[in-house]
Amino acid sequence: MEAFVKVNPHIMPQIVHVGSEQTPVVIIDDFVEDTTKIKEYACTKAEFSVVENSYYPGVRAQLPKQYVIDMLQPIYKQLYRLYQLPKHLRLRPQDIFFSLVATPQNELHPLQSIPHFDTPRPFYFALIHYLDDNEHGGTALFKHKETGFERISPERVEDYLSSASEEQQQHAASGYPRIDSPHYQAIHHIDYKPNRIVIYPGNILHSGVINPEKDVSHDPISGRLTANIFFEFN
Repeated sequence: MEAFVKVNPHIMPQIVHVGSEQTPVVIIDDFVEDTTKIKEYACTKAEFSVVENSYYPGVRAQLPKQYVIDMLQPIYKQLYRLYQLPKHLRLRPQDIFFSLVATPQNELHPLQSIPHFDTPRPFYFALIHYLDDNEHGGTALFKHKETGFERISPERVEDYLSSASEEQQQHAASGYPRIDSPHYQAIHHIDYKPNRIVIYPGNILHSGVINPEKDVSHDPISGRLTANIFFEFN
């Protein structure tokens, strides 16, 4: 099948070790040669809707499988060394979405107002591809102040959820997550830049840094359009 995107042969990956746990995060600018085709697909063929049983504050649509292959094929082998992955594990894409932040902040569920983790599983990762050309909020990675946790491993889930639940009962958060709040501290902030990709473990606490005035929109032409590829080595 014809490629949706071609990776820029001159990419220069930046590896940032964040927080006290020194988690590696991959940032690559100008990742593909041209985003026109994938953006046209999002605007003309993608069917956006609210995903059931999800706390994502907006709408999503399925990504073309060929685009996912185009994005992962050139880079996934380098992740084995960076994240010390067992060599017998194989890459398996999980959820693959276009995403648009579209929920007004006064309609958010309290759990959408705090940073989250995708899963405690250690070899599960998220890749974000920023697609829109306009100025938008980026992505932040967090530490939970009470526990000191940055990554929520299986051994930490119970303690973290107990502490976070108690905090929410005392004073439920509202609005989109902020860089600094009473219970969470940002350990790294990644700016939104068109055609930038970011890769990080799914068990690190994270959130979009959402500007309610600029970022909340159902329109893939002008909204905070991202491609989100969740994948696991198992």
